Amino acid sequence: MEEKGIELVVVGPENPLADGIVDYFQEIGIPIFGPTRRAAEIESSKVFTKELMQRYNIPCARSVTFSEYGKAKEYVQQQVPPIVIKADGLAAGKGVTVADSEEQALEVLYQLMEAKKLGVAGERVVIEEHLSGREMSSFSFTDGKTVVPMAFACDYKRIYDGDQGPNTGGMGSFSPPYFLDTALAKAVKETIMEPAVRAMAKEEKPYKGVLYGGLMVTEEGPKVIEFNARFGDPEAQVTLPLLETDLVDIIFAVIDGNLEQMNVACNDGACVGVVMASAGYPGSYKTGFPVTGLDNLDRDITVFHAGTKIDRDTGKVVTSGGRILTVVAKGQTIAEAREKVYENIPRIHFEGCHYRKDIALIQGVK
Repeated sequence: MEEKGIELVVVGPENPLADGIVDYFQEIGIPIFGPTRRAAEIESSKVFTKELMQRYNIPCARSVTFSEYGKAKEYVQQQVPPIVIKADGLAAGKGVTVADSEEQALEVLYQLMEAKKLGVAGERVVIEEHLSGREMSSFSFTDGKTVVPMAFACDYKRIYDGDQGPNTGGMGSFSPPYFLDTALAKAVKETIMEPAVRAMAKEEKPYKGVLYGGLMVTEEGPKVIEFNARFGDPEAQVTLPLLETDLVDIIFAVIDGNLEQMNVACNDGACVGVVMASAGYPGSYKTGFPVTGLDNLDRDITVFHAGTKIDRDTGKVVTSGGRILTVVAKGQTIAEAREKVYENIPRIHFEGCHYRKDIALIQGVK
């Protein structure tokens, strides 16, 4: 890395953060954006994070942690569905299940704790109450002291329209949430994001980077569903395009501990992104299909590549994963941005292409 003259590293995935990639680059003196291994535990361990929130009175769902299958099974049999079950460790966005019946909950526990479906990630589980309300994501930059909100977004986890089917890494998103107001944004900052950063500092795990809060806006106010130690996907793809301040300037302010001197500004418009996925995702799927139509899109459309690669023989873009692309558009309103996205998506094609038709389709919202 040194011989290539690398001046800045920005970490995207959660696994390298949990493995300590930030610590390594800090040791060799190359600027890197993201939390250290100890700080990344706010995402890599659901158990740690729940205990942290309980210690520091950060609003979240009531929960119990189990490391023994028998005790977890007995507890589930005493609960009323829906029941939320979370694997303790990292699981690529697939470690959380909202079980609608006792039978489903018991099967999930068995797969995690006995069959070891997710390996060590499922050796401990968090079982928590099901929160009701409006779900949204909050993003804040922090240098470990100052917390600066960036943007808010709503995402769609289920594979099919109407929030049906299994959870995925995300099938689309939009920003800002239509129900967001100044009071709610203030409450999130003052009761969740700032307290979380202060708590990490008190735990001697100072957090620097971008902190993602997955939230449920309940009748009692916003509560934490989860924290991520990075930009969320696909929410980052609809929030970063709205950022007006130079991202690189913000990143260096975070690294240098000077975030309080930054004026972070965001566009007051809207952004919508829709994921195009392989047939069979989030289960098994085939790859290697040509992706066509990428050169036939409107000029103001942005396409983020995820599960693609260049075929060595043909030089063409082909599929190489589950979630292939995210097609993104900006507009003055959510409805305008949504219309642009869905006008352009049919121009892109690959065999078995699947995408949701209801991203950002909100009754009565223009």
